[in-house]
Amino acid sequence: MVDSQYYLPNDIGISALDCREACRLLSPKEQMYAHYLSRASWYGGLIVLIQTSPESANIYVLLQKMFCAQAPQQLEAVATAAGLSAEEYQAFLVYAAGLYANMGNYKSFGDTKFIPNLPKFKALVWESLAFKQSPGDMETLWGYCCELLYSLEDKQKQLGLGEKGISAYFSGNCCLEDAEFAQKFLDSKNLSAYNTRLFKTEIDGKRCYEVRLASSEVCCGKYEFEDSVFSVKRGDYAFLMEKVCQNLEKAKDYAANENQKRMLEEYIRSFTCGSVEAHKEGSRYWIKDKGPIVESYIGFIESYRDPFGSRGEFEGFVAVVNKAMSARFAQLVSSAEVLLPELPWPLAFEKDRFLKPDFTSLDVLTFAGSGIPAGINIPNYDDIRQTEGFKNVSLGNVLAVAYATQKDKLTFLEENDKDLYIKWKGPSFEVQVGLHELLGHGSGKLFVQDDKGKYNFDQTAVRNPETGELISSWYKGSETWDSKFSTIASSYEECRAECVGLYLCLNKQVLSIFGHEGEDAEEVVYVNWLNMVRAGLLGLEFYTPESKSWRQAHMQARFVILRVLLEAGEGLVGLRECTGADGRPDAVITLDRSKIYTVGKSAIQRFLCKLQVHKSTADVEGGRALYEGYSAVTADGTHNFLHLRETVLLRKEARKMFVQANTYIKGDAVELVEYEGSAAGLIQSFVERFPDDAEEVEAQLNGH
Repeated sequence: MVDSQYYLPNDIGISALDCREACRLLSPKEQMYAHYLSRASWYGGLIVLIQTSPESANIYVLLQKMFCAQAPQQLEAVATAAGLSAEEYQAFLVYAAGLYANMGNYKSFGDTKFIPNLPKFKALVWESLAFKQSPGDMETLWGYCCELLYSLEDKQKQLGLGEKGISAYFSGNCCLEDAEFAQKFLDSKNLSAYNTRLFKTEIDGKRCYEVRLASSEVCCGKYEFEDSVFSVKRGDYAFLMEKVCQNLEKAKDYAANENQKRMLEEYIRSFTCGSVEAHKEGSRYWIKDKGPIVESYIGFIESYRDPFGSRGEFEGFVAVVNKAMSARFAQLVSSAEVLLPELPWPLAFEKDRFLKPDFTSLDVLTFAGSGIPAGINIPNYDDIRQTEGFKNVSLGNVLAVAYATQKDKLTFLEENDKDLYIKWKGPSFEVQVGLHELLGHGSGKLFVQDDKGKYNFDQTAVRNPETGELISSWYKGSETWDSKFSTIASSYEECRAECVGLYLCLNKQVLSIFGHEGEDAEEVVYVNWLNMVRAGLLGLEFYTPESKSWRQAHMQARFVILRVLLEAGEGLVGLRECTGADGRPDAVITLDRSKIYTVGKSAIQRFLCKLQVHKSTADVEGGRALYEGYSAVTADGTHNFLHLRETVLLRKEARKMFVQANTYIKGDAVELVEYEGSAAGLIQSFVERFPDDAEEVEAQLNGH
């Protein structure tokens, strides 16, 4: 029998992202700019299918052909004729919606595979109009993906490297040693891994590696490196990269200012020739484009899903500023220089000057990629963030629907906490996202010695606050946070940012900025901390005991924080197993609000300082020992976390999916088309997303 965690439930939450009012307020020129940026993002988003798993693109093409020939409502009659029950057809729609929403058949949050919860998938394909129109093509497509569609062999169950899972960033014969060796090669050539994939072969006993760079231009170069041969081949995803560039070129005509124009020119250069340096240059212009009405970012951005932690997944978003909420965030930015010294590390460990970023609340028009976050702090290039700045965005219309919770579905809390949690979860999360993005990811200095031997700190004076001794390690030359801390970098940094949020939400000035005073402010603090420890428990869903690995950076971070706060003792956090009202195993987590400002604050203060010191000093060994120690999920000690994991899986709720609008040009105006918040609505939005060249797009994807 298949474990239910590999199915998406028929009643999964699906919500439409509301952006009509935000778009209505745009001028015709801004609407055109947003439209072409959206088109670029949607084409680029299809790259994620190729980055996720070998079969994802073929499954996508199979579904597109079926739904382009018959809308979900029309296909229902076919399903009945093929012998599917109403529940089975709904399971088919949910699976298809899940594939579109995650841009692949692995969950974007958690990286586990999901498979169709129906045995008669093939019968439905064979009965469909698409099959009757092109039986040969459809049978070939089915042949490409039918086995992997359902396969739950151990390696197939999750994304990972080597024997630990599936990764389309690497050929199946690559392991961690290959990833490390390739990183050495890339560093020697001053190439970034952000927009690459790695494929290994062996010729005459010699290791040969192909580094594929994403670009619309195709060319190749060969290099001997140690005992191996590396060929660097540009032109990965060439067709889609060209589509991205064509639409960015059109968006340029509607840019609001010179910074936007130059930004788009550099993105086009980056995506044409595969230059990460050009993307960095574009990001510099993006940072300079302060307070735009239409905000966007596009490229190979987050490295969460690369098992080695260095390669970026493609994403592109287009959003419209929410002025009322942005005013609060602007106030937080203005207070940053007062708040940063409150953080628990010495002044020398903080950036020399705080580069005031844009911090805006946005309503998403388009977010193409594998999933939609609640907030973002970008660019991810540390050299730019440290010296030139960054931007923060909070996605308001995502927050509005993503975290709405029904009381009967709220797990692991005492009854008297549930009403409070439902009332204050939204406001408290808004505070946490703001602090996490701005002062979490935006704080802290990396000590660097550059290629010319110059230091960005006084190596004769800066001392480690943990030992009192002069610091003895730092980043050298082209080393970066990601390349040094590799497999733990993403989660470690998310943990540091979450801790900053917990620590600074205790500050009355911060709470006041978000409009919370007196008793209300205390409720926000309590629910923010309660939400964090509950999230730590829920995080166990994303741990794989067989490989002793975590599949989601944020959830690992929250589990680590739970461990730190449990270790603080004195009754701050309580966690007990019990039997639920339904007779099944259950658990309850509690937080003593009277001890948050004492025991809790002190524990986070000590832990946060350690995290920052290891990060600043490039102390990989110390950082790994600390972080992996708290990340360990065992049956020993006060709490049997392996057993608790079973309880969490038993009571888990599927993550919501979002339906997004499409834009079209009618005459000289932009038309917005929205869809209902359902599996059918999500499917229809994708069917109508590529109206002019669907066949060409599918043919290109089919080639992968």
